Amino acid sequence: MSRFFSGLRDGVGFDILLVGAALLFLLALAGAPLVYNVLMSFQQVDMFTLGALFRPFVGFDNYVAVVQQPEFWLVTRNTLVFVFGSMAGQFVLGFALALFFAQNFPGASTIRGLFLVSWVMPGLVVGGIWSFILAGDYGVLNVILKALGIIDASIFWKSDPSFSIWAVIIANIWLGLAFNMLLLSVGLAAIPRDLYEAAELDGANAFQRFWTITLPMMRPTIGAVLSLGLIGTLQQFDLFPALTEGGPANTSNVAGYWSWQLSFQLYDFAKGATVSVMMFLLVLFASVVYVRSTRHEVRG
Repeated sequence: MSRFFSGLRDGVGFDILLVGAALLFLLALAGAPLVYNVLMSFQQVDMFTLGALFRPFVGFDNYVAVVQQPEFWLVTRNTLVFVFGSMAGQFVLGFALALFFAQNFPGASTIRGLFLVSWVMPGLVVGGIWSFILAGDYGVLNVILKALGIIDASIFWKSDPSFSIWAVIIANIWLGLAFNMLLLSVGLAAIPRDLYEAAELDGANAFQRFWTITLPMMRPTIGAVLSLGLIGTLQQFDLFPALTEGGPANTSNVAGYWSWQLSFQLYDFAKGATVSVMMFLLVLFASVVYVRSTRHEVRG
């Protein structure tokens, strides 16, 4: 023990102490609840057994029951549409803005900073703002679409089963746009300007420079952005109670919000935990992709 404390005084082993403290913190606040949630997905848990130390073990019955729920496939389809729609919108628009602000025109930094407002705002606040924008009778979006001649009649985005999931997607794209733009801007700034100058001297046009230089050099950053986008989108919760509450008739419900409904509205904590474990597996997959995509950056 005296050798340990003398090592701390000499600075040797202090980094191990810091890493160990952080690891204990993660195990206590993330690892233990995760293990508890996984165990709960294999048990019979309701309002009467939630506080019990030992609960009946049911194996994979909860997973079978969740898959057999009438709304399971609708929620699964909505989750896929929400995830891929949000990621596509955030990435494409974020990449376009990153390329736009990379031109370094006067005022570019100031305008780019304004986009960060959406990133720092809480999800419930963003949902409240977009609730007014997407309102069917007085919403700004309908007014703009009518002025452009795109629609003739108002669209009730939040209550129409055909548009409810897209209402949340639009709001989520706006919420995550700045994050994608910021990460992609960092990746663009890391590309040496000499490559573009050499390609331009060789006669390459703008598209050829983008295809042969920008995309290959941005591959690790793109992988990280898409992986983090998948994790963030799967974790999105605040927009749903603020906009549609999963309705109408579950047409805008996704796995994360459905898990909350099962646990805290229907008090079926076992099924809620089961849905969250299924989501955890997807997040784990995205985390592995993220680590692999950034591995070379860390080493380099």
